[in-house]
Amino acid sequence: MTFIQSILLGALQGFTEFLPVSSSGHLAVVEAFMNLHEVPVLFDILLHISTLLVVVIVFKNRIWRIIISLFKRGNIDEEDKTNRKLFLMIIISTFFTGVIGLGLNGLDVEKYLFIIYIFFIITGFILIGSKFWGGNIDYSSIGIKHSVITGISQGLGVLPGISRSGITISAALLSGMKREKAGEYSFLISLPAILGAFILEFKDAEGLLDMVDPLVIAGGMLSAFIVGLLSLRLLIKLIKKGNLYFFSIYLIPLGIVGLIFFR
Repeated sequence: MTFIQSILLGALQGFTEFLPVSSSGHLAVVEAFMNLHEVPVLFDILLHISTLLVVVIVFKNRIWRIIISLFKRGNIDEEDKTNRKLFLMIIISTFFTGVIGLGLNGLDVEKYLFIIYIFFIITGFILIGSKFWGGNIDYSSIGIKHSVITGISQGLGVLPGISRSGITISAALLSGMKREKAGEYSFLISLPAILGAFILEFKDAEGLLDMVDPLVIAGGMLSAFIVGLLSLRLLIKLIKKGNLYFFSIYLIPLGIVGLIFFR
């Protein structure tokens, strides 16, 4: 892998991680076209770590309030109770993500591009549905049902072509959550999921450093961080306006063209 290829893959990761078009699906397709079939999975995970830092920065206030509420003693107000409840819901979502994600992790979908193209189409139709879903549930009234639904959907998001952000935000909306909360919750539950994936793949670190220069890796991670910061802020605006379905205009034709010409 060259430095330029790493920069391009990092930018692609940063752009597609947050916008609901499936970062893993796009990385698999682009890596195949670049003839980079032997890139260790850990490289993709490291790019995810860069975008994880983006989530921490953008939602730092909410994350900090959750942490404070967990260690607060004495006078606990309603906001503290809500943040503690939110933390519990994140744990429940993470559990179901882990169960589904580990079950699907052994599927080597990346080798079969036609499956990824089918998943692009499925994601597109899910995003169309998100236009009509949503409710009035906020963090004070979030329950186990909402955390289970979003946790399962995030587990399905490990499949290349199924957008993690797209399916979890759509699932949260379908469960009745407010649009702004659905978007934020989707990325809050991504934090433990990405960290878990990194820990599971860390055993491949030695192989990665043998195959890819550390400076090349750093270039990709920096590129993913910068582009990811911009794309997440864009996504937040689109979620508030209910415009996630815009990306179906891209995903559905992409999947169809891929199935016809590039499988």
